[in-house]
Amino acid sequence: MEGRKVPSVVFKTRVRDESVGGPNPFRWQDVSSDDIFAGKRVVVFSLPGAFTPTCSNEQCPAYDRLYPEFRDLGVDEVYCLSVNDAFVMFQWGKSLNLKNVKLIPDGSGHFTRRMGMLINKDHVGFGQRSWRYAMVVKDGVIEKWFEEPGINDAGQNGDPYGESSPENVLNYLRSK
Repeated sequence: MEGRKVPSVVFKTRVRDESVGGPNPFRWQDVSSDDIFAGKRVVVFSLPGAFTPTCSNEQCPAYDRLYPEFRDLGVDEVYCLSVNDAFVMFQWGKSLNLKNVKLIPDGSGHFTRRMGMLINKDHVGFGQRSWRYAMVVKDGVIEKWFEEPGINDAGQNGDPYGESSPENVLNYLRSK
């Protein structure tokens, strides 16, 4: 994966826009891969789903809490990507009270599929989801890749979490 350019896709996002009015002042906004990655050094971590235990109780809050350390090590942004729609990602971010991590909805899984990380989690009723991974991306090219072991569709080996932890990514960044 390292040295490979990230896929070029368009993410369907929702942004607050007071001109919309009403109780739901949001509008659709397409965000391209280039909008996220071009000219920046970013950390992206991807996980199986919003509101799921490890993702909500550990991984996403830990990245948010450690965000200042990422910034101090030359990272422009930290993004969390999941195969969930923009509405779910927004509500999940609110429920976690995220302050720093930006959420990327990959609702149709196009980015995740092109990364080779789309798995079938039908065994727990989730459908298509992302395998857990993280990466450091510099100007659209994968600098460093962190993937949980044992990628599979059948739920074998559970849902490992460690390789893609913020502490592991920070250890890499400190070594550079």
